[in-house]
Amino acid sequence: AEEVPIGVLRQREAKWLEMLNSWDKWMSKKHNKVKERCQKGIPPSLRGRAWLYLTGAKVKREQNKGRFEELDNQPGDPKWVDVIERDLHRQFPFHEMFAARGGHGQQDLFRVLKAYTLHRPEEGYCQAQAPVAAVLLMHMPAEDAFWVLVQICEKYLPGYYSTGLEAIQLDGEILYALLRRVSVVAHRHLKKHKLEPILYMTEWFMCAFSRTLPWSSVLRVWDMFLCEGVKILFRVGLVVLKCMLGTQEKVKSCQGLYETMELLKKINPQYMREGFLVQEIIELPVSEKDIEKEHQAQLRRWKENHGDLNCKSPPRMHGAKAIMTAEPPSRQELRQRPTIIVESPLASKTGVVPDDKAKGQIKTTKENGQTTVFPTEEIVNPSDPSPALEHMTIQGSKESLSSAEQDTYL
Repeated sequence: AEEVPIGVLRQREAKWLEMLNSWDKWMSKKHNKVKERCQKGIPPSLRGRAWLYLTGAKVKREQNKGRFEELDNQPGDPKWVDVIERDLHRQFPFHEMFAARGGHGQQDLFRVLKAYTLHRPEEGYCQAQAPVAAVLLMHMPAEDAFWVLVQICEKYLPGYYSTGLEAIQLDGEILYALLRRVSVVAHRHLKKHKLEPILYMTEWFMCAFSRTLPWSSVLRVWDMFLCEGVKILFRVGLVVLKCMLGTQEKVKSCQGLYETMELLKKINPQYMREGFLVQEIIELPVSEKDIEKEHQAQLRRWKENHGDLNCKSPPRMHGAKAIMTAEPPSRQELRQRPTIIVESPLASKTGVVPDDKAKGQIKTTKENGQTTVFPTEEIVNPSDPSPALEHMTIQGSKESLSSAEQDTYL
């Protein structure tokens, strides 16, 4: 992982807070700046909230108040409930949220996946949705994770999780066709050994590389993917194929289909490094137009060979701006709703007695007609507690957070 100096991180947080306060204006007038900041990496403290806004899930949640709770209270289809329960322990088993069987992480994962099967009963549950939902739950409460998952399944990757996997097969052929432009050597090698794209790219795309890349690279890829759309997944796949099979020397060690598959399962760590991978993704000249042009070509070929698609998916949205343009939100739906007010641990030491309105030691300033909220106390580094905090014992919560408590993630 790349180390970001703390001063730079604080500056980025301030910029992101400013963007989130006027999200519609930034997306309509300064979208390139939003994209640039996603490419640099969203600050960890704001990643969950930024993903919620980028995907349009914030608006979806506001438009469907009470919907998740309603789905959460339903028992669910026993067929899907059984499959989901069997999958829970397989998702990031070494992560503290999901390590304990029946722990709050696994409970929330079950709730999100079960709710989706009720939200889209015709689609049901697909195993590749579980790691995607798990990544979301590491950054946001269950209700928010549910709506982001809905947006990913319906807007970013429509049809990916339907029976038959037709959408992923089509995208595999698109990836294969684009590879010819990016690396002729790699394309020729895969063609020679008749290695179908579905054999190596299914997990990459369906799990959005969450089970393939190192964690720091996963987060950077997701920041760009949720901003710019599926072209980022194509670029990552093309970079991996080019780096692993892009020269004659590299393909000499892969004399057959089996050896090539094994090579693509064990990607060289140097090609997955955060800095290297992000730079390669940004520089690779593959656009939405290239993908859509190839998509139409593959659709025609599919109809010639297989007939019409069985699964009729909605059109794919290429990123945050396309989603917002298709469904323009109101200012009310984008408004942030801070709900957690934490009393300053230093209040008793300083003799400050907060009133009802200022219980959380919060002050506001108005500038250019916008209200910005600042904590009056300095941020305390947990690894270096001040004497005033030494007497305090911080206890971990045993309960999962509700969506109303999203601001604890800042």
